[in-house]
Amino acid sequence: MTKVVGNNDGPGGRNESYKIGSRKNVKRTAAVKEVKQGKHSGAHVVKVNNREYVRDNPDNSKSDNVNRNKK
Repeated sequence: MTKVVGNNDGPGGRNESYKIGSRKNVKRTAAVKEVKQGKHSGAHVVKVNNREYVRDNPDNSKSDNVNRNKK
């Protein structure tokens, strides 16, 4: 399973791009498309204010959250 990490590079710390595996700067829209295609089984898509974002599937670990660098 490929790790998806948010870059927190949008307004207010939103993710406009993600690190996915060895790719350091995958645009949000491309990441959302990949998740919808089932390429990242540990993630899902959420819609916030009419924008879609990638989120980690729920578990009790902060170390593998999309926004793992946020406190």
